[in-house]
Amino acid sequence: MQSPPALQPFDGFSVCVFCGSSERADPALTAGAAELGRMIAARGWRLVYGGGGVGLMGAAARAAHEAGGRVVGIMPAFLRSRERLFDEVETVVVTSMHERKTLMYDASDAFIVAPGGVGTLEEAVEVLSWKRLDLHPKPVVFHSPAGFWDAFDALMRQNVASGMTPESFLRAYEIHADLDAVVTAVARASNAAPLQHDRR
Repeated sequence: MQSPPALQPFDGFSVCVFCGSSERADPALTAGAAELGRMIAARGWRLVYGGGGVGLMGAAARAAHEAGGRVVGIMPAFLRSRERLFDEVETVVVTSMHERKTLMYDASDAFIVAPGGVGTLEEAVEVLSWKRLDLHPKPVVFHSPAGFWDAFDALMRQNVASGMTPESFLRAYEIHADLDAVVTAVARASNAAPLQHDRR
């Protein structure tokens, strides 16, 4: 079996940002992603993301890089033209979406879910599903400007109310409209001892 691609060593705290690649997003959302990138760089955290140079993901990566932050992108080969590889930062090209998500997960200590489309939602639900199964204790924090993720939160609460998911699941994630609150939530987690080892 082929071994997974290797990332350059990094001893600090790494934050994975899931967010949209659409170029048609509201400019305010793109500006928010750029500010998030700058805030991650200011904390000395490494930004781990999907490797693209477009949409919110490109804005976050460029802003973090320009602010002197460490950035690593992980891109499946078949998306190189669609999401336009941002190769000014460390970038690893993998063979599949599954390998991309696995490497992003393994390289990260926390997850920030910024506004995005169905791909962002799928990534967020997967890491929450793993957390629901006690496979990891990593924080998952949603940035929800203007209530972007309110409908998602309502769906999760409906799922709990229906008895499909235990109420404790609602503590598996946080949602904040304010970027300072998002970064503060991640910083709080970065200072806490892990609850358990990753058992995936």
